[in-house]
Amino acid sequence: MATKVIMPQLGESVVEGTVSRWLKREGDTVGEYEPLLEVSTDKVDTEVPAPAAGVLLKIYVQEGQTVERGVLLAEIGQPGEQPAGDGESEPAAARHAASAPARAAAPANGGYDGPITPVVARMAAEHGLDLSKIPGTGRSGRVTKKDVEAYLEARKDAPVGAQPSPLTPQDDLPPWERPGSGDLFKPTVEYGADAQPSPPAPLPEGEGKIGRRLEAEAMPPARPRPAEAIPQGALGELVALSTMRRAIAEHMVRSKLHTAPHVTTVFEVDMSAALAHREAHKPALARQGVNLTLTAYFAAAAVAALQAVPYLNAQWTDEGIFLHHAVHLGIAVALDEGLVVPVIKNAQDLNLAGLARAINDLSNRARSRQLKPDEAQGGTFTITNHGVSGSLLAAPIINQPQVGIMGVGVVEKRVKVINDAIAIRPCCYVTLTFDHRVADGATGDAFLQTVKHTLETWG
Repeated sequence: MATKVIMPQLGESVVEGTVSRWLKREGDTVGEYEPLLEVSTDKVDTEVPAPAAGVLLKIYVQEGQTVERGVLLAEIGQPGEQPAGDGESEPAAARHAASAPARAAAPANGGYDGPITPVVARMAAEHGLDLSKIPGTGRSGRVTKKDVEAYLEARKDAPVGAQPSPLTPQDDLPPWERPGSGDLFKPTVEYGADAQPSPPAPLPEGEGKIGRRLEAEAMPPARPRPAEAIPQGALGELVALSTMRRAIAEHMVRSKLHTAPHVTTVFEVDMSAALAHREAHKPALARQGVNLTLTAYFAAAAVAALQAVPYLNAQWTDEGIFLHHAVHLGIAVALDEGLVVPVIKNAQDLNLAGLARAINDLSNRARSRQLKPDEAQGGTFTITNHGVSGSLLAAPIINQPQVGIMGVGVVEKRVKVINDAIAIRPCCYVTLTFDHRVADGATGDAFLQTVKHTLETWG
């Protein structure tokens, strides 16, 4: 009997996934637990192993399709065996599109009859939404959770009793390419078809060119525009956006432009003590299978700083600032197709060796696509070690809903003046980018002072 390949439950809060790539084709021989396909979520890309050995008889869900957990993806059997799905009235993927995702009922969701996930159905029922009025950015125009969230945000900014305005050409754009709303993005001069700019006010006597220059500098910035079309006849190639790259783009634009006012502070750290400690203890940990990297030292220093300055281990809410008691530390890992941030849960309970072991495990599994989506969620603070590629200094974007992210530059020998004598020390720049709604400069500097003191006095 053929073995069914089912879309797995990829995480506690993950209800669907996109088949990004089949690693085997119909008719190929597969071994048990051999990687069979790659599935993308908005967090990570994951390899799905074959549940049995045999021949891949039939693929029901093609690359690029998004389906829920529990949906039949393929069947594996013996050579010559007929897949069970061939005897059924309709393919499994077609059945899923018609029945598995909850479909919008006409009374509740207007004229929308496309497939939706249970999360979208629940949000529509909770807020009394007409899904036919929400532009869908999912595949084939499907309304996604992010579409509903963007619609609710736009409705929240609208005057009391008003509904979001009818769709405009820019409503066809994904949320991260639409102009922002609210007072922050409101121009002081309206430019429309019938609008004429007001004549400039007369300059005070004697200001002349300086006054005109200041007036020009005070003009509002240009409105955000959709991405320009590629010029016809341009030489090049178009690389399709992966699920991960789309998610990164949306998340970064939302964080930087629409959510948190970013501020960055920079400290220089002498790494002599930490490097000496690493050289002394690296062989012993290597015998235990642990690679003691400098990232573990930065992680330990960040944990110490978060405990000393808890406002950086927090989250902004409209009701107040929520201070997390546990430190769930995100460590950015660069992949060929993007960036993923696995999270070390309860990092405050781990010593240096424990942090090093956790970093090794999560980063290795992230690069081999073995990371579970739940392992890239729930972080309260993030570290990005951009110095591994030679970068001196960076001001990274905050990973929402966190309020801070620490960047670590390359460690290199520099000439320093110590006790009025010239010395050569291994140093690096450490940056903290934080949400100015939650913390001020003194708070951010106190955090980096703790990081600096921890690393420079290690031993």
